[in-house]
Amino acid sequence: MRVCFLIDGFNLYHSIRSLEQKTRYKAKWLNVRSLCESYLSLFGRDAVLQDIYYFTAIPFYLESRYPEKIERHLTYIKCLESLNIKVVRGRFKEKDVYCHRCKSNILKHEEKETDVSIALKMFELCHCDDCDQIVVVSGDTDLFPAVEVCERIFEDKTFLFAFPFNRKNSELARIAPKSFSIGKKQYINNLLSSPFKVGDDEIYKPDSW
Repeated sequence: MRVCFLIDGFNLYHSIRSLEQKTRYKAKWLNVRSLCESYLSLFGRDAVLQDIYYFTAIPFYLESRYPEKIERHLTYIKCLESLNIKVVRGRFKEKDVYCHRCKSNILKHEEKETDVSIALKMFELCHCDDCDQIVVVSGDTDLFPAVEVCERIFEDKTFLFAFPFNRKNSELARIAPKSFSIGKKQYINNLLSSPFKVGDDEIYKPDSW
């Protein structure tokens, strides 16, 4: 049983922030690989972790004001890639939004491509027969159509969601009944070491994480 995890990085990040707000536990320094491995037994004794894909986007538009945020994000990605996690980058797009309070348009930035990238990777993995089971780590309902279509076309594959803490969605659980929720203790039990070795470098967890 070859299992692939597709991780919606921002959905997971907001879950971690929610965890911190509710419990004061800090888990941004998350070891995504060991987190996924901790659930592998759910899929049977013959389950093998085939690949982990981590979908994210770097908010470079904040670089001039908050360069430390960009640096932390890039450093964390470097740690994940050293664990053989395949990072897929999206982008932020500028968008004019009308503000009813100030009666004018304001410029905002919207993260793009993650949902589409996850959907396409899901289809690609099934079409190329690169896995038997796909676990999507997200509670985003925008992924509903992708899972629905893949279930219909690839009847020999299994699809389910691993809902991040405080992100469970009944609509997604309905189309993927084997889905499960990630418990808050799983975050705390699966953190990167500090310092964390990447080649000859030692990377320390940011103080705020």
